Amino acid sequence: MKQFKDKVISITGVGSGIGRSLAVKLNAAGARLALNDYNAKSLQETISMLPNQDIPHLSKVFDVADREAFYQFSEDVLQRFGQVDGCINNAGVALGAVSVNRLSYEDFDWIFGINFWGMVYGSKAFLPTIKKQEEGFIANVSSIFGITGIAYQAAYCTTKFAIRGFNESLRMEMHVEAPHIKIHSIHPGGIKTNIARDSKVAVGMEEQMAQQDDQQLAEIEKAFITSPEKAADIIISGIKSKKERIMVGPDAKKADRLVRMFPEKYTGILLKNSDLAKLRVEEDT
Repeated sequence: MKQFKDKVISITGVGSGIGRSLAVKLNAAGARLALNDYNAKSLQETISMLPNQDIPHLSKVFDVADREAFYQFSEDVLQRFGQVDGCINNAGVALGAVSVNRLSYEDFDWIFGINFWGMVYGSKAFLPTIKKQEEGFIANVSSIFGITGIAYQAAYCTTKFAIRGFNESLRMEMHVEAPHIKIHSIHPGGIKTNIARDSKVAVGMEEQMAQQDDQQLAEIEKAFITSPEKAADIIISGIKSKKERIMVGPDAKKADRLVRMFPEKYTGILLKNSDLAKLRVEEDT
């Protein structure tokens, strides 16, 4: 998409982080936005930050894991603006560090509902309308952990790998059915957001996570090296240049190269050069 002026773009998860920065920057570029977040206060804070308050926008509070709510949102957007040119399925959540052995099915269902199904609902709800435009796009936010697995984050990685697979399949379909529609698979590395502090504590992990004080969380967040504003710039630039695979941050690019160069050995390399041992969960005997 060469420019965003007067385009209608849906963005989920705009209450903070990348979503908020995307909303601010796309509004500054003249786009008409349909905005979502689960938190009403955070959503309103983002709206108050939009530099062009005179540009029409629509906002709605709902859980992206709710299929009916998402489809109602898509109908509201079409009724309000009469078109949809692109959607960015950004909403996502994380769990605290937990081994596969102790990972509950309830937590698996919860994270899949938001990270994976929320992306599917957004893509399917808006795709028919977007295909009617002269140009359009769907941008789904995966992660660098949709490129490489990481210990004690199996549920999160599984959702992000699933998003990547969905993106790549849909991308091929659009090459056949609608070449004017671009599918962007977005893979951020460490982004300076509150994801470590805001992540849900996995069932059975309350006691361990309660022992993590602010200093420990700060140590985790040192890995988050790219600002949300910089991430948004990279994503917007990638959409404008029609890049179908957008790596966000130097750490994402480095990890991507590592996996492609050493598809079997990268596990040992990551273990040797990381602090994963600090996140080890003691197994039940």
